[in-house]
Amino acid sequence: MATTIQEPRTADPDRPSGHDGWRNLVPADGGWMKTAFGYSPAPSSTAIWVVLFAITMMFAAFSSALFVRKGSSQDWRSFTLPSILYVNTLVLLASSVTLEVSRRRVAAFMGGRRSQMESPARWLYITFFLSVLFVAGQYVAWLRLRSQGLYLASNPSSSFFYVLTATHALHVLGGLTSMAYVLRKLHNSVLKRSTLDATARYWHFMGGLWLYLLLLLWSKI
Repeated sequence: MATTIQEPRTADPDRPSGHDGWRNLVPADGGWMKTAFGYSPAPSSTAIWVVLFAITMMFAAFSSALFVRKGSSQDWRSFTLPSILYVNTLVLLASSVTLEVSRRRVAAFMGGRRSQMESPARWLYITFFLSVLFVAGQYVAWLRLRSQGLYLASNPSSSFFYVLTATHALHVLGGLTSMAYVLRKLHNSVLKRSTLDATARYWHFMGGLWLYLLLLLWSKI
């Protein structure tokens, strides 16, 4: 009776087998490993969430201190917020809109649809200009308070106003620095989409944070 001898099965390099487990998972040309690493989040995407969490905790501490100080204060002096703050709010919200338009156009530009636009950086420049305008408007608000005799140490209410608005403005300046970095990378044709997305998340967060601060100042100051 003839005996059929089966050829030994060769190990599939793309699948684990036996106790060797993952030892056979690395093909010679990198294969699926390139795809696997393609799904890992970019460092900028991870870092931005850490930064936003830290900023949130800081302003939460400021808010808690304001509530406690006003509740236990006998010398709290309320005042009317400068009207330019509402104009500044519209400017900051407009900058978020233009940044989102810019993000989508740059993504289309990087995707090869270059004929649909003249310059993908145009909306980024508009966003940058609006951001500078917002910071300038905040400075005008501080000048108006000073003209009323309200300084950092005049009253607990004015102290919180200056601290909250100045700290937010400093973070806005950080966003401006990030946008300048994105523009430079874009002009050098080395911009990564993850960098632009991280900048957009940060800027949208600054807009949302300012809306919260404005409501807080309007209701408590």
